[in-house]
Amino acid sequence: MTGFIGFLVFALALFVSAGQKPNIIIIVADDLGYGDLSCYGATDLQSPHLDELMAAGLRFTNFYANCPVCSPTRAALLSGKYQEMVGVPGVIRTDPASNWGYLSPSVRLLPFKLKTKGYATAAVGKWHLGLDEPSHPNSRGFDHFHGFLGDMMDDYYKHTRHGQHYMRLNREKVAPEGHATDIFTRWAVEYLNSRTKEKDPFFLYLAYNAPHTPIQPPREWVEKVKAREKEISNPRARLVALIEHMDAGIGQVVATLKKNGQWENTLLFFVSDNGGQLSVGANCGNLRGGKQDMYEGGLKIPACAVWPGVIKPATTDFTALTMDLFPTVLEAAGAAPATGLDARSFLPLLKSGIQVTEDRDLFFTRREGNLRYMGECSWAMKRGPWKLVKNSPMTPWELYHLDKDPLETTNLADQEKKVFNDLAAAMRIHIQRGGSVPWQKAE
Repeated sequence: MTGFIGFLVFALALFVSAGQKPNIIIIVADDLGYGDLSCYGATDLQSPHLDELMAAGLRFTNFYANCPVCSPTRAALLSGKYQEMVGVPGVIRTDPASNWGYLSPSVRLLPFKLKTKGYATAAVGKWHLGLDEPSHPNSRGFDHFHGFLGDMMDDYYKHTRHGQHYMRLNREKVAPEGHATDIFTRWAVEYLNSRTKEKDPFFLYLAYNAPHTPIQPPREWVEKVKAREKEISNPRARLVALIEHMDAGIGQVVATLKKNGQWENTLLFFVSDNGGQLSVGANCGNLRGGKQDMYEGGLKIPACAVWPGVIKPATTDFTALTMDLFPTVLEAAGAAPATGLDARSFLPLLKSGIQVTEDRDLFFTRREGNLRYMGECSWAMKRGPWKLVKNSPMTPWELYHLDKDPLETTNLADQEKKVFNDLAAAMRIHIQRGGSVPWQKAE
């Protein structure tokens, strides 16, 4: 009888999900390394809420960020295109001299597309895609914005960047008190509560700025970590505490969904925007490199998708990019398959556990400034098991076979000339495509 009741519950949830457009939530962590959740192998860190999410849905072991730094990945996620194709090959910054991106005004972002299907749209947390019009979240399809317009915060409690305050409620300046992670969690919960009496589905884009530098967790969270992990270093303890604090916030968001009866009809994704920052103690698993690197540690990220009654709990090695969320979400919302995108939907994988798709080349671009890079680019591409890498403008191109050499230790550029030349030809065409799109605002 228990098995029969369980079957009825599952069937009912499937029926509800099939008959209604799901609420959609995308949660983005900032600089969370591939190995910095306990479900991805961390032994000095406890992430029970994200572990529970991962166990409740489809956990990815081969999910990639579009870029090893912030803005480009976010631009790709919200546009369904490679970041340079929408004018964001590098980090959008508050200092014009250090800015390397301008989100193309002509691009219709994901919230605009969802609004045509009857969705209410909200962005909470870090924006990092432009400070002024026409790049404000309210001008890019979000009905509701409650968050931080800028890039990183110089202080999690003061919420400033270079002395400027970028917290906003839509276009109004606000000055909340407290730790930014707690604030973004509270604002997300408030939004979810505001939707309880509404019939239309909602899309919530929740972007934490944790665990980005400065590594500034609440003191009590650091003390808890040090009491539990006797051998941990002070820098690592602070990063672990910042991640565990964010994990608790995500737990509050999920608990609110369940309390409000919204959970059963919600499709939720969790991703990081890029790999972890090694210089502050991040754990990128046993992968080479970290944030800013075109090696696997900079690009491969923890990720999952949860949809009660639709997605069966499992782990997959299917390869997807952050930008693939765009067409996947649209199709889940009942829209026709998107056209003109670089991204591909993986909705069949979520619904059936099976994805039949043609092979495709995957490209990774990062433009950077400062005295080291002077506006030059780093590149990478994947074709099946092969990976072509130029990790910085000052280094030569490298070639790796990831199936045989997942740690990228043996450069095969000289031994595998044909493979190298084939990938290099495809890489040049992609570079030419991106070169046609302006990435600075016209004067």
